[in-house]
Amino acid sequence: MNIQTENDKIPQHIAIIMDGNGRWATEKGLPRTEGHRQGAKNVRVILEHAKERGVKYVTLYAFSSENWNRPKEEVNVLMELFRKYLKEDVADLQKNKVCVSFIGDRARFPEDMQERMNEVERETADYDDFHVVLALSYGARDDMIAAIKRIAMDAMDRKCMISAINEQVVNDALSTHGIPYPDLVIRTSGEQRLSNFLLWEIAYAELYFTPIYWPDFNEQDLDIAIEAYGRRNRRFGKV
Repeated sequence: MNIQTENDKIPQHIAIIMDGNGRWATEKGLPRTEGHRQGAKNVRVILEHAKERGVKYVTLYAFSSENWNRPKEEVNVLMELFRKYLKEDVADLQKNKVCVSFIGDRARFPEDMQERMNEVERETADYDDFHVVLALSYGARDDMIAAIKRIAMDAMDRKCMISAINEQVVNDALSTHGIPYPDLVIRTSGEQRLSNFLLWEIAYAELYFTPIYWPDFNEQDLDIAIEAYGRRNRRFGKV
């Protein structure tokens, strides 16, 4: 029998699908964009509390590759929010020695945002106490297709034998290489699906769904999710 220790009850890596901003705003008679603004403010609250609880990694699904298809006005507001977040909130993370990294197709963002992402990653790369991973313009299927292409090119160039392709080779080709697999995935808003998020990486993660919209998801709600995780018997397929 696999017995959990006290440390096992705190997930080392939490991945969050921050859903429900638009519905939160609509139900309050506000523009959907106001929901995104409130959701952005909530990010700092949850990250600070996760760090206090002893979590080492938090990955936030902030903008999917499919989100580019939303109305132009909504996308423009989101871009401005991301730009503001990169300038102000990420600067605070840097000051607090938080390692910040980005996954997703950053080439679709304006050049100034790409430069800021690269700068932040360089300047925080050596910080190791707490890691924040922002999934922007991210889609798991796109990431896996890109990984397959990299592996195929290496095989064609004889840098990798086909017989040597294993889980580690795939891991190293993904944009999440070097980041431990999530232990817990939280999705807010009541939806119970993964929406093309970290499909390879969360094969053995615990899933937690809550009806609370992201702007209302607070420290106590995070505690409840962590406590639910701690009550589960994680055997990873073992008896």
